[in-house]
Amino acid sequence: MLLNYKDVDLYQGEHLVLRKVNFCVEEGEMVYLTGPVGSGKSSLLKSIYGEVPIGSGTAEVLGFDMGRLKTKHQPMLRRQMGIVFQDFQLMPDRTVRRNLDFVLRSTEWKKKADREKRIDEVLALVKLSDKKEKMVFQLSGGEQQRICIARAILNTPKVILADEPTGNLDAEHPGAPR
Repeated sequence: MLLNYKDVDLYQGEHLVLRKVNFCVEEGEMVYLTGPVGSGKSSLLKSIYGEVPIGSGTAEVLGFDMGRLKTKHQPMLRRQMGIVFQDFQLMPDRTVRRNLDFVLRSTEWKKKADREKRIDEVLALVKLSDKKEKMVFQLSGGEQQRICIARAILNTPKVILADEPTGNLDAEHPGAPR
């Protein structure tokens, strides 16, 4: 089992955000979380990658006990995940290639040729090969979102978490993923 939550309560400070959350996700499953603005969807996602602590109950993510996860162990957990952030979190002072290369270098891809090959592969998957040397600020919102998706799949993660991953994509655009 990749994710297993049992009777989990989540708090943001003193405020109870979610109560008695129960769910599990097996390998190969695709799960969609829907609900109105402010219902706790992003907080739940953040709890999965360790940014929001588990208040009570038990939560296991990729073999990690999230109730006992120490800050120093978060990078080991997150290296097994691809995360598509709602606010992109791209580095605006770098090209697309340098944004993606930063992730690969920080996850211990040593050989430049291997990094370049992987960057080319993921950019082809999101149909943005021609944007590799563009600065992030030169891209449309939809293109930036697709770069975030490329970043999330760089390391072939066990789990991909996406907070509104298609919110900025234009379905009519010929290069938009379908």
